[in-house]
Amino acid sequence: MPLGADMKPQTIPSSVPRRLPEAPPPQGPRSLLACFLEIVADWEAVFPQSRTYLRAVRQALGTLICLGRRTLSRIIWTHGGAHQDWRADYFFFSRSQWNPAPLFTPILQRALPWCPGRYIGVAIDDTRLRKTGARIPQSFYQRDPLSPKFHVNLMLGLRFLQASLWVPLFRRAKVGARALPIAFEEVSVVKHPRRRLPKRKPSQGKRTDPLSPLELEWKQYRAAQKAHSLSTRFVDLMRRLRTTFDACGAAQKILLRAVDGSFCNRTVFTAVVQGVELIARARKDIKLCFRAETGSRRFYGQHQLTPEQVRLDDSRAWKTTKIFYGGKRRKVEYKEVTGIFWQGGARKRPLRLLVVRPTRYRKRLSGRYYYRRPAYRLTTVVHGTVRQLLQIYFDRWQIEVNHREEKDTLGVGQAQLWNVISVPKQPAFAVASYSALLLASLQAFGAERGKAYAALPKWRRRAARPSALDLTTLLRKEMTENPELIADLGLNPTDRNHIAAAAA
Repeated sequence: MPLGADMKPQTIPSSVPRRLPEAPPPQGPRSLLACFLEIVADWEAVFPQSRTYLRAVRQALGTLICLGRRTLSRIIWTHGGAHQDWRADYFFFSRSQWNPAPLFTPILQRALPWCPGRYIGVAIDDTRLRKTGARIPQSFYQRDPLSPKFHVNLMLGLRFLQASLWVPLFRRAKVGARALPIAFEEVSVVKHPRRRLPKRKPSQGKRTDPLSPLELEWKQYRAAQKAHSLSTRFVDLMRRLRTTFDACGAAQKILLRAVDGSFCNRTVFTAVVQGVELIARARKDIKLCFRAETGSRRFYGQHQLTPEQVRLDDSRAWKTTKIFYGGKRRKVEYKEVTGIFWQGGARKRPLRLLVVRPTRYRKRLSGRYYYRRPAYRLTTVVHGTVRQLLQIYFDRWQIEVNHREEKDTLGVGQAQLWNVISVPKQPAFAVASYSALLLASLQAFGAERGKAYAALPKWRRRAARPSALDLTTLLRKEMTENPELIADLGLNPTDRNHIAAAAA
């Protein structure tokens, strides 16, 4: 059974309000470090002791401002523990009794006022962290996403399921949406039995002899595979998120989860959760149909169609809407088919098909035009506005930005741990620290890039939104210039100490 399958449900601190504040979050001349410490102050209820909470804040700051590879030893050196006993920092993840899931609750509570409207977009996707240690129980060989299409490679690593809250910043400034991680859970595979199941000769009629111990082991393995698959964990995560949103005061909001093609299957579409809708990328060759005619005993109509046939059908006119993408509002052409059913996937659940026309572009002004691929979207929102649905799905790409910044900038997964409890907790803790930093930047400086950040180089003058590297650079600077804010944590960071830790 994978780690996390029997995880306790996410607890909500008693300080979380039941209603969302009506006024927008304040935006004043505040520092990034002060806003970050204010957010993580709500983490104290998650940890069993005050000293454990102080160690957690030191670990979070060390994870963000660390230079070079984010190993746990280098993080300890960064926050000033190079000449102290290091075992407590390692036992913080292995022996201390705390759950990383509630760390995202204060972030979600403070980010909800930034999400007006009826729908709240939540992007969910899986990501992989490379590992080289053979003693990590949760690691397994899986497909390398960076391998070329003509040759599939394998990689040894961990698999996590991440959920990110969609924050529409384009309603406040001319910047793209921002995704704030609100869940990061490890999803491992069930280990198959070591001995292979021998082939049996085909027999006529029902089997009367009892199953052997090996056959019983393989039967339990196949049942565990279905119970702990990635799609099943996806459905469990959405139910827990719905409960958390309700406790944070968003019970009247509808969660619109945007997913890619790997979650466009029967397990996901047949799981009906109250207040949760779905928009997914679909294949162009899936078989769709309408309801049978009135008076017929059939439920599904006999005429079937595919999304590709809808795109090529000239009798269906193209419609136009505008969405914010790439720094400005752009026209998007689409076709819409409502009241359809996916017999093999969604059963009798009504769906809506959206076919987005491929846009043309050219590499230079005098060059030829090229065309991108068309997009096919299946959604359970039958009566919602198309512009809002397409806007949320276009901004689903922000979760890929989260994955890139988490791995490249913050080094999530680089900590060298092999304990069965530490392996999933340390990456989730690092992602929670990253999410708190993103929210702190919004509370301190707003959506746009202000004068508080470092000057951009010439090749990045058009960047209107700060990146994770800009935020960590500013956080490192404020910690050095304002040591009184972190004096209670026992930290005294300097530029010399940061360079010394990076060179270790």
